[in-house]
Amino acid sequence: MERSTHDHHAHMTHASTDHNMHASPEAYSCRMNMLFTWSTKDLCLVFHGWHVRNTTTLILSLLAVIALSAGYEFVRDLARRYATRVDGVPSISEETSSLLPGRAGAAVAAGGVGRRRNGRIGKAVFYGVQVFYSFFIMLLFMTYNGWVMISVAVGSAIGYAIWGGSGAARSVTCH
Repeated sequence: MERSTHDHHAHMTHASTDHNMHASPEAYSCRMNMLFTWSTKDLCLVFHGWHVRNTTTLILSLLAVIALSAGYEFVRDLARRYATRVDGVPSISEETSSLLPGRAGAAVAAGGVGRRRNGRIGKAVFYGVQVFYSFFIMLLFMTYNGWVMISVAVGSAIGYAIWGGSGAARSVTCH
């Protein structure tokens, strides 16, 4: 029994090796660099399918990275505006609850609590999207490719110039 399991495992290993040898070269050509590089040979960005194969795909990829990085500032601006709208403008129920006596005031005030809860959920959703987005950009940066790193910085600067200038002081972190 042991021998047949071992033979089966050896056959499977051999079969999968043969399969890899017959696959297209593009399917197995992504490289992961852990040191800074300017090389774009076998560069893949985050996904196996986002593979830089030539100058055209490099330029398109760098433009996509710039757009993604700028878009992050857009999402942050949307989240800030949403939070300001939820927190900064008193709801009708909060304004009128002190004027209404007894149960009517309590019922209206309870509506304000529901709105605040929905506002908090909305802010939490925006926060989760920002965290996901920021870590995605971090993965792009962690290709350690100089061209990609510069594109992240350029996109962030463009996004900040368009959407980030009116917000509070920003920290430079993943989230």
